[in-house]
Amino acid sequence: MLTFDNVSVRQQDTLILENISFTINPGEIAAIHCGVTSREIVFALLTDSHANYSGNIDIANRTLSVFSIRDGLYDRLTVEEYLRFTHTLYASTESLDTILQTVQLIPYRNKRLNRLSLSLIRRVQYAALLLHNRDIYVLEEPDQNVDQETRHLFATVLMQLKQQQKVILLLTSNMESALFVTSTVYRIDHRHLRLLDVEPDEPDANEDVTPEVMHVRFEKIPTKVNEKIVLLDPPEIDYIESQDGQSVLHSQSEQFPSVFTMNELETRLTPYGFFRCHRSYIVNLQRVREVITYTKNSFSLVLDDSAKTTIPLSKTKMAELKTMIGLK
Repeated sequence: MLTFDNVSVRQQDTLILENISFTINPGEIAAIHCGVTSREIVFALLTDSHANYSGNIDIANRTLSVFSIRDGLYDRLTVEEYLRFTHTLYASTESLDTILQTVQLIPYRNKRLNRLSLSLIRRVQYAALLLHNRDIYVLEEPDQNVDQETRHLFATVLMQLKQQQKVILLLTSNMESALFVTSTVYRIDHRHLRLLDVEPDEPDANEDVTPEVMHVRFEKIPTKVNEKIVLLDPPEIDYIESQDGQSVLHSQSEQFPSVFTMNELETRLTPYGFFRCHRSYIVNLQRVREVITYTKNSFSLVLDDSAKTTIPLSKTKMAELKTMIGLK
C-alpha cells in the first residue's frame, strides 16, 4: 500500500503542493497527471529520504522500484548482458527468455544498448521492471516519445505487475498516457489533488440505454481522450479555443476536444466566470492576470499559467469586460 496523507510542500515561501491525499492498494494502477514541477516533486518525495514536506507518506515498509526518464543504462552492454546483470542483482527467479519475449526484444538480445532506438531502450527498461520484484513501482513518464507498439508493450508489462499484486503509480504530464493504462487518474491542479471522473465510452450491453428525461444541472464538461470520457470541472479549464470548427478546451498545457459548440460552451460556462472575449475564444476570468492594450483597438488577456498564454480580446468585448470587473 502507498499512502499520502495531507502532504504539503513549500519551496522558499511558495506553497507548491497542498494537502495531497491518496491511497493505492496492491493490485491497483493509479496515475497522477501534473506539470513537470509537480511531477518532479512527487517523484522526489518517494525516492529522496531527505525531501522536505509536511504530512505523512507511508509505504508500509514495502520495497520500492522507480523508473525515471533520467535513468541511464550501461551503454556498452548488450540487451541480454544488461538484463542478466539485473537478473542477478535482484535475485530474480523470472525466466529471462520469457521476459525478452514479453517485451519483444528477442531479435535485439545481442545488440549493444548504445545502438538501440529510444523505443527499444524503453523496452529494456520495462523488462528490468519485471526483474525487480518490488512491492511498489513509481514510474515517471515511462512511455514518453515511444512508438505505439512499445506503448502497448508497456501496458502489457503493467498488467503483468498488476496481476502480481504490485502497487503502481504513474507520474505523467500527458493525460493520454495516464488514461491509456488506468481509469484511476488524479490531477494536480493549482497545487491541489483531485480524482478525475473517467468513464469508458461504451454502454453496457445489458443496460437499457433508452434516454430518460432528467431535469438536472450537470456542472462538468465532458471531453474524450482515447476511448474514455473525462469530465472536467469548470475551474480546471483555462480557456477554450475554436480550431477549424472544433471547440478545444485548454487546461494546464493539455488540449481536450469538446463535443459542444462555442455557443453551447459559452451558455454552460458563463455562470462559472467564463467570458466570450473573442469570436474564437472563451476565457476563465479567474485565470486572467493582465489586460494589455497594444493600440486603441488592439487588446489581449494574459493568463497566469507558466507560459503566460496570451488570448485575444476583441474591441467590442473590451467595454463589456470593463463593466464585468467594475472598471469605467
